[in-house]
Amino acid sequence: MAKQGFDGEQDRGAGPRQGGTGRRALLGAAVAGAGAAVLGVPSVAGAASRDRGGAHALPVPTVVGHRGSSGYRPEHTLGSYQLALDLGADVVEQDLVPTKDGHLVCRHENDITATTDVAQHPEFAGRKTTKSIDGVQLTGWFTEDFTLAELKTLRAIERIPGNRQHNTLYNGRWEIPTFEEVLDWAEREGRRRGRPVWLHTETKHPTYFRGLGLGLEEPLVRLLRKYGRHRKNAPQFLQSFEPSSIQRLAKQVAGPRVVLLSTADSRPWDFVESGDPRTVADLITPKGLKWMAGFAQGIGPTLDLVIPKDAAGKLTEPTTLVRDAHAAGLILHPYTMRNENTFLPADFRRGSDPNAYGDAFGAFQVYFATGIDGIFSDNPDTALLAREDFVNKR
Repeated sequence: MAKQGFDGEQDRGAGPRQGGTGRRALLGAAVAGAGAAVLGVPSVAGAASRDRGGAHALPVPTVVGHRGSSGYRPEHTLGSYQLALDLGADVVEQDLVPTKDGHLVCRHENDITATTDVAQHPEFAGRKTTKSIDGVQLTGWFTEDFTLAELKTLRAIERIPGNRQHNTLYNGRWEIPTFEEVLDWAEREGRRRGRPVWLHTETKHPTYFRGLGLGLEEPLVRLLRKYGRHRKNAPQFLQSFEPSSIQRLAKQVAGPRVVLLSTADSRPWDFVESGDPRTVADLITPKGLKWMAGFAQGIGPTLDLVIPKDAAGKLTEPTTLVRDAHAAGLILHPYTMRNENTFLPADFRRGSDPNAYGDAFGAFQVYFATGIDGIFSDNPDTALLAREDFVNKR
C-alpha cells in the first residue's frame, strides 16, 4: 500500500502451548536460532530474552490474530476476537479510531463504508462525505461523524466479500465494539482461562485525529491505566504507523511498543505533516533502527521488508532487516499472512482460483526461517500449525 494504514492489500498471523513461561522463552530462543541458520542469517537466540516486558513469556515466533480471526469472521468484532483466542492465538489485535464524542472503537479504518451496514441506514445517508485522510481522498461514512450511540445501531459486515464470501454468513451478527468492551472481554476470558489475554493495539491516523481535537493516546492511556495494562509486565502491545504516537505513549505506558512500517518508499504521515524527510527506507537502516529503539521495543514491518518479491511476485533473498533490528535490540512482528492465493507470494499459490487456499504452510516456513519474532495472520490456526511444523523440523 502506498500509504500506511490503508488496504492495498499490503497491510498487515503453535503447536500445543508449552508448559510454563521459562520453557516457552527457551523454546522461542531455540526456534529463532534454528530458523536463522537455515538461510544463513546470524543466530538471534537472544531475541526471547530482549527487554520486552512481559512479552518474554510468549512463544516465539508469536502468533498475532490479525484483527482477530479475520480469515473466518468479519474483522474487529467480538466474534472475530473470540475465535482467534479459541483457535489459540498468542495475541489478539485491535485498531482504534474515535467517535464524535471521544470514545475509542475497534475499526481498521475510520471509514466504515466497507465494514458496516451504514449504507443501509437511510437516517445516515446525509453523513456520507469525502475527506482527505493522510493524503488519500475517501468518500464514505466516518466514525468521527457519529456518536457512540449512533454507531451502536450499525452492524459489522465482511470487508472483502469477493475474497471471503463465506464470511458474509456472519454479516449483521455483531456490532462495533468499543475498546473498553474488548478490555472487559479480555478480563473475563483471562479469568476463565487462568492466564492473561494478550492484546496488540494500534492507534490509527493519530495525527489526523489530533487535528480534529480527538487525540487517541490520552483516552487510550486512561483505559490502559483503568485495567492495569500500562505496566511493564502487562499483557499489552501498543503499535502505530506514526513514530510520534509511540513516543507520546512511551512517556505514559511502560509495556512493549511497536513501530509499524509500510513500504520502503513511504513516509509516516506524522513525518509528512512535520516536514521530516525520512522514509521507511531510512528507518530500517541501523541508524534508523537505533533511533526507534530509543522509544520502542519492536517494529512491525510489512513482510516485503523482510523478504522482497520480484516483478513476478515471487520471494527473493531476505534483507538484513531481521539481523539489524535484533542488533538494535528490537523484536520484529511483521504483517500479514493470509491463506488465500491472492495474498500469498507467487511461489506458494496453488491452482488458478485467487480465492482458494495456497501453500500458506510453505510460505510460513520461509518467513519463520528469517528469525522473525512473531507474525500477524488472518488465520491463526494455520500460523500455529506452521509454527509447530517449524519447531518439530529443527
